[in-house]
Amino acid sequence: MTAHTPPTPPFRDPLLPFAKRVDDLLSRLTPDERIKALHQFTPAVGRLGVAAFRTGQEALHGVAWMGPATVFPQAVGLGATWNPGLVRRVGEAVSREARAMRARDERVGLNVWAPTVNLLRHPLWGRNEEGYSEDPRLTSAIATAYTRGLRGDHPLYWRTAPVLKHWLAHNNETDRDTTSSSVRPRVLHEYDLRAFRDTVEAGAVAGVMPAYNLVNGRPNHVSPYLREQLRTWTDEELLVCSDAGAPSNLVDSEHYFDTHEEAVAASLRAGVDSFTDHGTDSSVIVGRLESALRKGLLTEADIDTAVRRQLSVRFRLGEFDQDPPAEEHAFDTPEHRALAQEAAEQAVVLLKNDGLLPLAPASTRIAVVGLLADECKLDWYSGALLHRSTPLEGLYERFGAERVEFAEGVDRVLLRTSAGTFLHVPPAPDTPDAAPGAEGALDPALLAGRTDLAPLTAGPDGTELALVDWGEGLLTLRAPDGRYLSVAEDGYLRASADQPGGWIVRETFRLEPHGDGHLLRHMGTGRHVLVAADGVKVAAPDTADEPGPEAFGEVSGEVFGLIVTEHGEETVARAAARADAVVVVAGNDPHINGRETEDRTTLRLPAQQELLLRAARAANENTVLALVSSSPYAVDPTDLPAVLWTAHGGQAAGTALARVLAGDVSPAGRLPQTWYADDADLPGLLDYDVIGSRQTYLYFEGTPLFPFGHGLSYAAFAYGGLTARVGPEAVRVSFTVTHTGAVPADEVAQLYTRAVDPSVPRPRRELVAHRRLTLAPGETAEAAFDVPLSAFAFWDVAVGRWRVEPGRYELLAGASSADVRQRTVLTLGGEPGVPRPVLERGLDAADFDEQSGTEIADRTRESGDAVTPVAGKPGELLFRRCDFGSGVTEVTVEVSGGGTVELSLDGGPVLATLSPQAPTSGPYDYVTLGASVDGVHGVQDLRLGLRGPLRLARVGFLPG
Repeated sequence: MTAHTPPTPPFRDPLLPFAKRVDDLLSRLTPDERIKALHQFTPAVGRLGVAAFRTGQEALHGVAWMGPATVFPQAVGLGATWNPGLVRRVGEAVSREARAMRARDERVGLNVWAPTVNLLRHPLWGRNEEGYSEDPRLTSAIATAYTRGLRGDHPLYWRTAPVLKHWLAHNNETDRDTTSSSVRPRVLHEYDLRAFRDTVEAGAVAGVMPAYNLVNGRPNHVSPYLREQLRTWTDEELLVCSDAGAPSNLVDSEHYFDTHEEAVAASLRAGVDSFTDHGTDSSVIVGRLESALRKGLLTEADIDTAVRRQLSVRFRLGEFDQDPPAEEHAFDTPEHRALAQEAAEQAVVLLKNDGLLPLAPASTRIAVVGLLADECKLDWYSGALLHRSTPLEGLYERFGAERVEFAEGVDRVLLRTSAGTFLHVPPAPDTPDAAPGAEGALDPALLAGRTDLAPLTAGPDGTELALVDWGEGLLTLRAPDGRYLSVAEDGYLRASADQPGGWIVRETFRLEPHGDGHLLRHMGTGRHVLVAADGVKVAAPDTADEPGPEAFGEVSGEVFGLIVTEHGEETVARAAARADAVVVVAGNDPHINGRETEDRTTLRLPAQQELLLRAARAANENTVLALVSSSPYAVDPTDLPAVLWTAHGGQAAGTALARVLAGDVSPAGRLPQTWYADDADLPGLLDYDVIGSRQTYLYFEGTPLFPFGHGLSYAAFAYGGLTARVGPEAVRVSFTVTHTGAVPADEVAQLYTRAVDPSVPRPRRELVAHRRLTLAPGETAEAAFDVPLSAFAFWDVAVGRWRVEPGRYELLAGASSADVRQRTVLTLGGEPGVPRPVLERGLDAADFDEQSGTEIADRTRESGDAVTPVAGKPGELLFRRCDFGSGVTEVTVEVSGGGTVELSLDGGPVLATLSPQAPTSGPYDYVTLGASVDGVHGVQDLRLGLRGPLRLARVGFLPG
């Protein structure tokens, strides 16, 4: 007899449409299996032959956290290339490496959490390195390119499935899970949503991740914009993955819901499809979902919708079909190495050059100095390095070691105990150890420090340590063998770390003056260092039963004497004096003073690095400042003949910088964000109103240190022939760029627009198109763009939609937002504005034109906005051009809480005061109040004063 072969289930049939296959597989899953699929770690369903699945593989600039991989420049460096074609190739390389790594390690995921499209609104944001630009169009252009590379070119199957981070208006790490970004409608639509929307509409996005913060008083994980905005931009099933621990935050830190069942149900109904919480343990989230289902807080249909979205991604990844062809598996290939170098070269921005650069490799003696001169720094979202090139190594290779002298500029110190002994680092074993992260970890935050090495001791023979002050007194200490002092979980101090790093950095310290010496505080534990019989360690933590000495005003740590055996600025000055030119490499360590969970506090370069820079410049006027950093700095370039900036450039950073310095590559990177001259130029970190507080190049009215789009070249370019022709859907703009220099070079041609006579505040200039051109000397290229008419629109709060205002618009073509070479003016017909029809529509409070002293709050937990005064201050709202017709006799307001609303016509007396007799029972319990008014007619500006802890949702008017 012949055994009967069971029929192939429809979900395994590659000839069927994905939607039918998803429906079939969903129908075969039990209710229990469906709920379990909602956690990040979805278990296998053995009876169906369905494998386990996890959402979330970090891949911001290379495959991260899973061991060695090609490391490309940081995202802000990729943004500085202004080159979508290059970034797409980077995305392709990353996705191929993800496939190759998964083939040998099934922990590597294909649902990649990248790119980050949060706009670089504020340069002190700790995660500045993760974004592409302060401009939404440049951000979306780079993000779209990266997602297309990650997705791949197959018409049906995706190489990886990219998820955009972090939805929405997220630019602060300070109290990031409890702060609310107040985002008025114009900023929401014209700025924060735009980068997400354009990228999603391009068609290579699998989903988004909500951010930890709240927007307008409502956590992003229950944001109505997921439904009202995101899911209307595409017909694809988008998978919304929560950020790690964020579902629990809804109750634990945000106190937005009373119970976790309410929280997960509200998140699911709002559009969250996969819950990243409690690590690999899915039982907690599954239990909450099951309880919410039993209590009727959600339905089986809600669960099915979310599971369907996950299955849609899995089918697009080809999980249920044959493996992708071999060429999709490429890892550390020569092409990838060359691409990493090309990307690093294109990311270098020449900020200033008085003719010192390029340096002549055959005749120039170079001193390369500075704390980052022999470093190849990684960040939290980097993979482990397969290859490594520091600026020093790059210069050795390009100029010859005999022509390059190195001085790091660290202070060399001994730490003497109160007993007269010195801290001593025991010799480390000769056995090589793997680089941090080489083993890979689904959550590297769980990686512990090393305990296999002997701890430091105190004795007559001290070890000279390299001390670096990274700013604000935050120090690292390094042993002569290159290992950093670190404190593992057992509390002992060891020279054990290759670099500072980890979710909690264990390699930073602070010297605190005490008597005639210093206490040494370990910042990771917050405890002082002491010397014990069994080694040097941190003081034991206080407990309720056993409070430490500090509870009684006593010292808990050793008092050290700091003996400086060598001052870093002196070694830098000596090296600089012997050289023809000096390259000072300064910047940041991506794990210190600015990173995820920690915002920066200043634009200033750390004092120790300023000291090294001044020492080099005093010794040698031919000093180049090469800034290698995740974020902008406010440096004074007046006395410096040349300044460059590059983000941390990945594995080929040093080679790239050396080739630019030598003139092998003409720099053509451009700043993706404004570099401000001083901290005083910055708005508050939590002020998200880019229009009202005049933020970014779009609205900033001061003089920047270096403007958006700025970047110099070793060549010169002439612009000409700017023309613009208005069509029914777009404006055809073209101009020419001619290479007038002597060396082949790239130029980034940039096109901006501005409304000449706008009726509302509009950007001073706004990027609408750009192109990176490669030109030979004497070559001319045409830059032609079809700029859609929608690019000239603004969000009109009077009518609640986009509108192109009729009138004149200036087009500006040039090399940066400030370096305009050609300009012309065109006239657009557009749609005339009309006064606000307040009699028919009333006024939503958040649709103001101007405000002071207010913030936007959630009208209800589910949807809608209200406006409330900032605590303890009076608030004002201004609504321009309100059409009251022949007159109104009564005004109504919908308010909650307690306080007063005062109504007046702009410049006039208070016409009505409305206040509830008693505060309402809660912030979502609204009452409607009314008052008679007289003399309100025609088109007038309306001003509302808000006093006290109330929320104003709407204003209505009754005609006379």
